[in-house]
Amino acid sequence: MTDRTARVAGPAPGLLLTRSPALTPLLARGTLLSAFRRPAPDAAFPRTRLVLPDLRVDLVRLTAYERVCGFATGEDALPITYPHVLGFPLAMRLMSGRDFPLPLPGLVHTSIEIVRHTALPATGAYELSAHIAGLAPHRRGTEATVVTEARAGGAVVWESRSTYLARHRTAGPTPASRPSDDGPGPDPLPGVAEWRLAADLGRRYGAASGDRNPIHLHPLAARLFGFPRTVAHGMWTVARCLAAHGTAPSARVQAEFRSPVLLPGAVQYAAADGRFELRGADGRVHVRGQVDPPTPGPDGS
Repeated sequence: MTDRTARVAGPAPGLLLTRSPALTPLLARGTLLSAFRRPAPDAAFPRTRLVLPDLRVDLVRLTAYERVCGFATGEDALPITYPHVLGFPLAMRLMSGRDFPLPLPGLVHTSIEIVRHTALPATGAYELSAHIAGLAPHRRGTEATVVTEARAGGAVVWESRSTYLARHRTAGPTPASRPSDDGPGPDPLPGVAEWRLAADLGRRYGAASGDRNPIHLHPLAARLFGFPRTVAHGMWTVARCLAAHGTAPSARVQAEFRSPVLLPGAVQYAAADGRFELRGADGRVHVRGQVDPPTPGPDGS
């Protein structure tokens, strides 16, 4: 791959990529380097902003993604979660590099906030970028925040902020916790639908998204990380909920990943008043989120 440094709009120096990085080699590299990492909230982290210009969507892969997540197929608009899939290889390149301080194995995606400013045509061309906004203490370790943006015509049309937690022993005062860390949270939402999840869901989503983390594909790999069976991708859970919930062309989504979904299994989708949950048969909440009303445009419409 040939990269070059360029002046690009954004909060950090831009490294222009010629194509999207392959995820599997990045996962392998990050795993090998993790033994040398010492996570801490005050550690140095990469400041580079990776930029992938003039990206066009592979419509065959998009259709596969829409099917496995429950979105309608054939519409000329990207699902609200799909730019995350497109930008994830950039985030992974940052997190698998030598200058990223958190170990990649066991890194947990704890939350995502997505803002879609307008509908994104599936046949459009986009500039994608990703950078690490910072590290923060967490009562269970250290969290990294990764910002991903999609631009069209120079304007930001979609953006997200994801937090990733590396668990380790902490010293000193316990930092303030997010609401999801304390107590049971809001009252349970009314159930809307029951979904039975097949054992091969992780493999099907991995093939559509490119995210082939072994814990989602192979029971043995999942057991090495303390799970009795394979685990569904967190981004599948929120995408499936949003496919059922629906979103306006301009919308803000906030979601917290609270516990893993084991495969095969059964879950209940619950929703009311812009809020949604995915719950297990025992009532445990796997993901909890909120969809805000459309953001008013410049003319107030």
